[in-house]
Amino acid sequence: MRVVEVKRETKETKIAIRLNPDGVGKISVDSGVPFLDHMLAAMARHGGFDLTCTAKGDLHVDCHHTVEDIGIVLGDAIKQAIGDGAGIRRFSHAIIPMDESLAQVALDCGGRGYLVWHGSFGNKVVGTIPADIFEHFFYSLSTRAGITAHITFSGKNDHHQCEVTFKAFGIALGEALSMTGDKKAIRSTKGKF
Repeated sequence: MRVVEVKRETKETKIAIRLNPDGVGKISVDSGVPFLDHMLAAMARHGGFDLTCTAKGDLHVDCHHTVEDIGIVLGDAIKQAIGDGAGIRRFSHAIIPMDESLAQVALDCGGRGYLVWHGSFGNKVVGTIPADIFEHFFYSLSTRAGITAHITFSGKNDHHQCEVTFKAFGIALGEALSMTGDKKAIRSTKGKF
């Protein structure tokens, strides 16, 4: 099993994440930001991996540092789970509907962190979180994990657009991190990530 535990403590946040990409969807998330907890739980549940996340942040200021730093720590955990890339599927994609909303996510877990983000929310806040922070969350996660992520979403209801994006990302991530039949093969023409 590839169980990873990562902790990060700054003057702004204290975060601990435990990730098991080979899990069964056991989830415990307590970030102090209930809407983010809901999104992370949806990501892990639909991705089929175990996730434990605890965070204490400077929420008296706002939720920016907490959301950003959870993206950083989750990205670090994913990078450790990927390791040298031996045996993982590496590439994956998901196209997921939720009522009127649709999200498309394509991932390459090959060591090159990059985010392409297409979509926008109708309001300045989704749940209790400023809408622009979600792109920043996925940027922090992707660059730290070494994942190229293309995320596209559309719809009318901001909650649905956000939730379906997290679900699609989770499904694609779970698939990309899954082990293939050859646990020693590295899916790269270079021979390494």
